[in-house]
Amino acid sequence: MDPSEVEFLAEKEFVKIIPNFSLDKIYLIGGDLGPFNPGLSVDVPVWLALNLKQRQKCRILPPEWMDVEKLEEMRELERKEDAFTPAPSPYYMELTKLLLNHASDNIPKADEIRTLVKDIWDTRVAKLRLSADSFIRQQEAHAQLDNLTLMEINTIREFLLDSLNCMYKLRSNLQPGATKGQFGDY
Repeated sequence: MDPSEVEFLAEKEFVKIIPNFSLDKIYLIGGDLGPFNPGLSVDVPVWLALNLKQRQKCRILPPEWMDVEKLEEMRELERKEDAFTPAPSPYYMELTKLLLNHASDNIPKADEIRTLVKDIWDTRVAKLRLSADSFIRQQEAHAQLDNLTLMEINTIREFLLDSLNCMYKLRSNLQPGATKGQFGDY
């Protein structure tokens, strides 16, 4: 899966907006949204929130987890634990990128949040690389991917697949009856 496809999936997550227009419910295939009343918050998918924001029809409220204090706690917990801690959101990196790129004026302490989320991401990816290295060295056949997001899995997927394919080819050459020097397709 391409990172842009993961971002597309993230756009289906809901955020709260405060519209500055009136509109009855809108009926979409994915569900009903609204009604929209000025000054009253309403949950909408990120794609709609960004569209309305670009047209200056709303103000986007940051998700609960997009708070400096909460992110600092998550960063410290992630650094302390050997295992992966639950991510603040299944799409925390994509949502941060989307909301801070298109609605940073609606997010208090946007620069601090960007830095904290990047720190959390870097810590998690470093753990992921260490886990993958250990996985390859121990010649494991399966791995448990608890608390990883789709984007994090996506960043390591190609490396893991290539490594596992090479290990498979090497193992199949060491088995009795294998033709020496030949890598067979599987």
